[in-house]
Amino acid sequence: MVTTDRLSATFAALADPTRRAILARLAKGEASVKELSAPFAMTGPAISKHLRVLEHAGLISRGRAAQWRPCRLEAGPLQEVAAFTEEYRRFWDDSYARLDAYLQMIQDGTAEATAAGEPTEGPLDARDG
Repeated sequence: MVTTDRLSATFAALADPTRRAILARLAKGEASVKELSAPFAMTGPAISKHLRVLEHAGLISRGRAAQWRPCRLEAGPLQEVAAFTEEYRRFWDDSYARLDAYLQMIQDGTAEATAAGEPTEGPLDARDG
């Protein structure tokens, strides 16, 4: 996997559901490779490959405690993803706010009248009178 920056490596690592599940498990605390591989029907080398991708992206680190080599979550790259996506969240929030305002105008009967330069009565109100 060739990546040009840390954010790209993070997104590439997060693209796989197995790696996301491993990160979700590590969010609860440290775990050994054996503990991480338990829920998956795959070989040890396959899990190790997933762990190398996560480690390369800086999403996990491996420690050493005697014979136990615990893996732990490293949240820094996830904070970078959150910062990156925050701009898009603001975009969608603004878009939804404009849509809400437009829908409210339609419900009030003012959108068509305003666009046509007519009085702000609803379409049925003009025929009833």
